[in-house]
Amino acid sequence: MDMKKRIHLELRNRTPSDVKELVLDNCRSNEGKIEGLTDEFEELEFLSTINVGLTTVAHLPKLKKLKKLELSDNRISGGLEVLADKCPNLTHLNLSGNKIKDLSTIEPLKELGSLKSLDLFNCEVTNLNEYRDNVFKLLPQLTYLDGYDKEDKEAPDSDTEVYPEGLDDEEEDEDDEEEYDEDAPPGDEEDEDGEDDEEENEEEEEEDLSGEEEEEEDLNDREVDDEDDEEEERGEKRKRNLDEEGEEDEDD
Repeated sequence: MDMKKRIHLELRNRTPSDVKELVLDNCRSNEGKIEGLTDEFEELEFLSTINVGLTTVAHLPKLKKLKKLELSDNRISGGLEVLADKCPNLTHLNLSGNKIKDLSTIEPLKELGSLKSLDLFNCEVTNLNEYRDNVFKLLPQLTYLDGYDKEDKEAPDSDTEVYPEGLDDEEEDEDDEEEYDEDAPPGDEEDEDGEDDEEENEEEEEEDLSGEEEEEEDLNDREVDDEDDEEEERGEKRKRNLDEEGEEDEDD
């Protein structure tokens, strides 16, 4: 996909002035140039064009609010002087994996007074003697080179500096989740309710069983009473028969 089509897709029905972050990684640039990007992206703060085949940044539009520019894994070998005019407020620049061979190529970056972080990983310039010391001397405004400061202390996540509000929101969400966990541990109430329901069911089953036993006892009592009544009737009948036989003998 070429860069113009990719930009159109990334807009997602937004206007260019609404876009603050634009990622165009792995699309195709035409003749190694940036295309489809205009001055209308006036609110853009983050632009990533990793591995798009760029050989120059000359066609970059004026992006006064741009703070972070990702240009790694391209074929850029010079022409960086335009960045001071196009992106005067740039704080982070990644040129890793480009064809930068000497310090004179990056010298124009000293005009970027706000530049704090520069990455040149996998560029030939990193093989020069005293490379790090010389870059820090050439660009005194730098705090981090290839992810480390002058004392070899690792840089914090650069995104934190570019988009602090978003990260703060995430931290607040985590805090809210922790507070929620403390006040009402998930699952505990459901477990307690489940245990209560089981106990109630057991009690109901016991009541049903006791009721059935009582019914069986009543039935047995009734059967015994019926048998006693039948036995009594049979006794009376035998007595009547004996009386009748006695009367007949007297008559004879």
